[in-house]
Amino acid sequence: MNGKELEQLLEDVARGVTTVAEAAGRLHHLPYEDIGFACVDHHRALRKGFPEVIFGQGKTADQVLAILERMTGRESVVLVTRLDSHKAERVLARYPEATYDAAARMLVWRRQTPQIVGQGTILVLAAGTSDLGVAREAALTAEVMGNRVETLIDVGVAGIHRLLAHRERILAAAVLVVVAGMEGALPSVVAGMVARPVIAVPTSVGYGTSFGGLTALLAMLNSCSSNVAVVNIDNGFGAGYMAAVINRPPPSACRPEDAGAGETPAGPLPIPR
Repeated sequence: MNGKELEQLLEDVARGVTTVAEAAGRLHHLPYEDIGFACVDHHRALRKGFPEVIFGQGKTADQVLAILERMTGRESVVLVTRLDSHKAERVLARYPEATYDAAARMLVWRRQTPQIVGQGTILVLAAGTSDLGVAREAALTAEVMGNRVETLIDVGVAGIHRLLAHRERILAAAVLVVVAGMEGALPSVVAGMVARPVIAVPTSVGYGTSFGGLTALLAMLNSCSSNVAVVNIDNGFGAGYMAAVINRPPPSACRPEDAGAGETPAGPLPIPR
């Protein structure tokens, strides 16, 4: 349940459209719902502006479906990350209205297209085609959270002219997510071109001494460009989520009617719907 839905519920109770008992029933599992193998956090959209995200890796298809069943009745959008294609087939058979991105390994269920709430464009850059899956994970996460997202693929430093050909798009972006494996140099180059936040994502792409992305991670952490922040190896979801948080309008731009119950306009934004 998001802030606007909670407001509507309280207004319905005040007008007598909904009884107190009915409202209490809807709020019964608001903090969280214990379903035995998981405690589903139904309060997260109110606290953070976006519902709990289901991490599909390590869960069975039945477990993912059980969590989805609890969430789809209460949320406007549900995101499942790191979901392989076999589990996705099971979920889509039950929720054919959902969409699955095989490259990103992400499944999205939503009632309608998310409203754009981000104040600028998020640009996701992938150094190579081999980094595309992680880049797609970042882009799709930011899109689902209500942002305009653009992508640039195969613009790594081995052919720097390919990157510079998109200089205007790079300079126009509000937040940049830069995904790279190998030696992880691309975020430093991009950050040296712009006065915007650059979220660096090291990937596990590379030969032996890349150590599964550790070399790229350390390179990004040691970037001499001061506007670089780094997420974990292959964590496109974390980068997309952080980019969406950064791209939210300042608190003064939030409309009071969109704030959660009991919150001032400085509170979290409503989730996209």
